[in-house]
Amino acid sequence: MEFQLNAPYQPTGDQPEAIRQLVDGVQQGMKHQVLLGATGTGKTFTMANIIQQMQMPALVMAHNKTLAAQLYAEFKEFFPNNAVEYFVSYYDYYQPEAYVPRHDLYIEKETEINEEIDRLRLAATAALMSRQDVIIVASVSCIYGLGNPEAYSKGVINLQKGTVFRRNALLRQLVEVQYQRNDMELRPGTFRVRGETMEIFPAYMDKSAYRLSFFGDELERIQLLNPLTGELLEEPEQVQIFPAKHYITQEDRLKQAISDIENELDTQLARFRADGRILESQRLDQRARYDLEMLKEVGYCSGIENYSRHLDQRPVGSPPWTLMDYLPSKYLLFLDESHMTVPQVRGMYNGDRSRKGTLVEYGFRLPSAMDNRPLTFAEFEQHMGYTIYTSATPAQYE
Repeated sequence: MEFQLNAPYQPTGDQPEAIRQLVDGVQQGMKHQVLLGATGTGKTFTMANIIQQMQMPALVMAHNKTLAAQLYAEFKEFFPNNAVEYFVSYYDYYQPEAYVPRHDLYIEKETEINEEIDRLRLAATAALMSRQDVIIVASVSCIYGLGNPEAYSKGVINLQKGTVFRRNALLRQLVEVQYQRNDMELRPGTFRVRGETMEIFPAYMDKSAYRLSFFGDELERIQLLNPLTGELLEEPEQVQIFPAKHYITQEDRLKQAISDIENELDTQLARFRADGRILESQRLDQRARYDLEMLKEVGYCSGIENYSRHLDQRPVGSPPWTLMDYLPSKYLLFLDESHMTVPQVRGMYNGDRSRKGTLVEYGFRLPSAMDNRPLTFAEFEQHMGYTIYTSATPAQYE
């Protein structure tokens, strides 16, 4: 589907010329351009017109959640028939794991996750995997680690009416991509089974779920319905069910990851003992062994992202997978209020590395936890699409 800009007015003043020059620049292959304009001069409308003319997926980055929410609402109005998605940190409260050696004070990670924002994040990646007319409005959360897009796409379940699909195999697939069975209450990220009927509430949907009717092993009927009222909304011929989490680990990779974590643990314990650091050795051994047991038994553990390098089979020091890896090779990147956004992106890596380095040094985490991090600025630059910086006061970088 093409982008369809819906606005009751046309570009005026300097806007038509700005749109023309920026579109020409993208068409000529210019990777970096600046849209100069004060607050209230219609920069968002100008961006919308560029997206409409270029017909390319777009990532719009803002430096805080409030501005991102405002941009999201505006783009939803401009493109009501296209996929406009919202991708920011899903934490209402976030206290990162840390250790203060001077006071021998360990601060455990505390979080409060906003389920609605988590759903919107999943909707963003699902849209990128299934269509071209996508606009993602994001904060700098988009440069932080996310699941492997290849594993995520392999976890997509394709269902088509009239095909033979063993029901038990489907149940197993749903569990593998982090859906939970709940025969009492149908909530996002759950499914339930009643006789020959199965109901699935995709984790990224808000007010609709799928009802699958089987006749033996044949998928006889697919219905899209309102899970609250049971009202039938549509009867599609085929549907895709995307994973309920971004971190999807295949069984063979999980076994290899556990082996790699055990090897790294043995190496780090030997290093601590050789240095006479018995306390750090015992602390790391206890914490890591518990995580390994959880991974072996249930395939998941608290703080699993700290083992993402092993789970993704990435080399040491390699950049993590982020939202930007889910985007196609050619896309538009708008850095809104770039004089604020660019320095924020630049500073994320160093702050994270300082905190994690202390945790590794004192035996709270394995060295591989250092690779669960945001992108460095150089790595961010490599991921940039056709970039347009929007600002009233561009800094030296722009």
